Amino acid sequence: MWDSKFEEILRRYLPFLSPEEPLRPDTGLRDAGLDSLGTVELLGVLESEYSVTFPEDALSLESFASPGVLWEKLSAARVTA
Repeated sequence: MWDSKFEEILRRYLPFLSPEEPLRPDTGLRDAGLDSLGTVELLGVLESEYSVTFPEDALSLESFASPGVLWEKLSAARVTA
């Protein structure tokens, strides 16, 4: 599973997910309120906070489909950083 920093950052971009609602690996980020501008901002924050650069192949809508997929992409970027 992911660390608390990841969840804290991600929740800032999910206005439709209440604070008491659990963030599950398969939660649909679009359904939870992540829009295109939020996706770009989230990408920048994650790269900054984790000192990584996402590879180009990770910059797709599929990478931002759910917390589980996004954490996998972030973890892979951390390994290569």
